[in-house]
Amino acid sequence: MFKGQHKGLYALALANTGERFGYYTMLAIFMLFLQAKFGWGGAAASQVYSIFLAAVYFMPVVGGWLADKIGYGKCVVTGIAIMFAGYLCLSIPTAANGLGVALMIGALALIAVGTGLFKGNLQVLVGNLYDDPKYSAKRDSAFSLFYMAINIGAMFAPAAATAITNRFLGKAGLIYKADIPALAHQFLGGTITPENTEKLTSLASQMPDASIASMDLAGFSQYYIDHLSSAYNMGFAVACLSLIASIAIYFGCRNWFKHADVNAKQAAASSTPVKELTKEQEKSRITALILVFAVVIFFWMAFHQNGQSLTWFARDYTQSFAEGWTRIGFNIWALALIAASVYTLFATFQSEKNSSKIICGVITAVLWFGAYGIYKGLANPLEIFPQLFQQFNPFFVVALTPVSMAIFSALANKKDANHPNGREPSAPVKIGLGMFVAAIGYLVMIIASRGQASPAELAGTVSPDPVVPTWLMGTYLILTFAELLLSPMGISFVTKVAPPRLKGLMMGLWFASTAVGNYLSSIPGLLWDAVPLWANWAILMALCIIAGVIMFAMMKKINAATAE
Repeated sequence: MFKGQHKGLYALALANTGERFGYYTMLAIFMLFLQAKFGWGGAAASQVYSIFLAAVYFMPVVGGWLADKIGYGKCVVTGIAIMFAGYLCLSIPTAANGLGVALMIGALALIAVGTGLFKGNLQVLVGNLYDDPKYSAKRDSAFSLFYMAINIGAMFAPAAATAITNRFLGKAGLIYKADIPALAHQFLGGTITPENTEKLTSLASQMPDASIASMDLAGFSQYYIDHLSSAYNMGFAVACLSLIASIAIYFGCRNWFKHADVNAKQAAASSTPVKELTKEQEKSRITALILVFAVVIFFWMAFHQNGQSLTWFARDYTQSFAEGWTRIGFNIWALALIAASVYTLFATFQSEKNSSKIICGVITAVLWFGAYGIYKGLANPLEIFPQLFQQFNPFFVVALTPVSMAIFSALANKKDANHPNGREPSAPVKIGLGMFVAAIGYLVMIIASRGQASPAELAGTVSPDPVVPTWLMGTYLILTFAELLLSPMGISFVTKVAPPRLKGLMMGLWFASTAVGNYLSSIPGLLWDAVPLWANWAILMALCIIAGVIMFAMMKKINAATAE
C-alpha cells in the first residue's frame, strides 16, 4: 500500500489535509449558520450554499489555466494566502443585516478564489511525481492515498465544529436545540403559531442558566440567535489555523517534490523531455475527458447533499440521540482509533518480517481496546448533533481506502491471455459503477422516509417520530463506496490522460464539472418545502441511474480515445 510510493506524495497529501480540515470544519456548520443567523428558509440557504460550492470547484479552471502559464507552486502558495484572508473575514461576528451579508459573500469569494489556485494545482504536482516511469504504475494507488489523507482532515472537522459551537454556547449559558433557531426567527418575525410559541417557551426553559431561561421570548430569541451565530463564527476561525499548518508542511518538505513543480512551458525552457502528442491525439483525449466530466456532474449533485438536505434530515427527521453500538460512531477519537487499526491490521498481514507482523498485530489490538474503552465510557443514550453525521463519509473513506486498494491490486494481478494487464476495471468503468452505487444510497433514504411528514408540514419543527441514526449512517457508507470508485480514480485519470501542455486546465475542468454538480445540488433544497420528503431522494436516485447508463454507453468511445 505505502511501499514504493514517492515521498513527495506524503508532503503534498499532508499539506492538503490541513487545508481540507479547515474547509470541512467551515462546511459542516455553514448551512446551519445561514439559517440560524439570517433566518433564511431552505431554498434561499441552499442557493447560497450551492453557489459557493460551485464557485469553489469552478475556480480551479482559472487556477489551472494560470498555473499552465506561471507555474503550479506559485499558484498553490498564492491560493493559501487568499484563503486565509477569506476565512479570517468569515470568522468576524456581524449583525444579520445587509453589511453582514456583504461581508459573508466577500469572504466566500476569497475562499473560492484561493481554493481555485490551490486545490487542482496541488493535485497536478502529485500527478507530475508519477509521470516518472519508476513510479507510474503506482499512480492510481497514490491518488487513493492522497484522497485518504484529504479525508483525515474532513473526518475531524464536524467534531471540531461541534466542540467549538458547544464551548461558546456554554459560555453564554445556552445549549444547542435544533428547533430553536427557526422558532426564534418565527417569533421575531411575527409568523409563529400558538403551538410553536408554546414549544419555544418550553425549549427556553431548558437552558442551564436560570436568568436566561426566565427571559421574555423576544429577548431570549435574539440572544440565542446572536450567540449561536457567533459560536459558528469561531468554528470558521479554525480554518485559519489549519492553513498555517498546511503552508508550514508545504515549505518544510518542498525539496521532496520541487522537481515536479514544472509545467510544459517551463519544461520546454529547461530542455526537459515532454511527451509530444499529435493534434488528433490531443483532440481525442480532450473529448474523452469532457465525456467523463459530463457524467460526474450528476454524481456530485447527489453526493454533495451531505451539507444540506442530508443534514436537514439529520436535524429534523433523525433522533437527537444514539443508543447501543451506534454511539461509537459519534465519538471522533473512537473512530480515529478504528480507522488507524485498519492500516495496522493490513500491515500485520503485509509486513515481510515476522517481528513487524507481531508489532503491528499488538498495535492493532491496543487500538481496538482503546476504541472499546471509549465506547464503554459513553453516555447511553448519547446526545448527538446534526453536523456530526458528516464525519461518517470521511471516516469511511479513510477506513475503506486500504480495502479498495487491496481489491483492485488483486484484480490487477489476475493476468491471463485475455487480460494481459490484469482484471482491474478502468477508471471510466469504476466511475460508471460508482453512479449505480450512489443510486442505492438514495434508495435507502427513500425507505427511511416512509410515513414521514413533508418539510412543509413540519413548518420548522422536528418530526414527532424521528428515525434511528443507522439509516443515515448506512446511506453515508454506501455513498462512500461510490465516492471511492469515482473521485480518486477520476483525478488519477485526468492526470494520466490530459495533454501535457493542458494539465492544469484539464484538472480545472474536472473541478468545473464538480462545480456544476454542486450548483445543481441546490435542486433538492429548492424542492424541500414543495414536495414529499421521499421525492427528493427519488430524483437523486433516478439521476444517478441515468448517468451510470450514459457512462457505460460511452465506454467504447472513451477507451478508444485514451488508448496508448
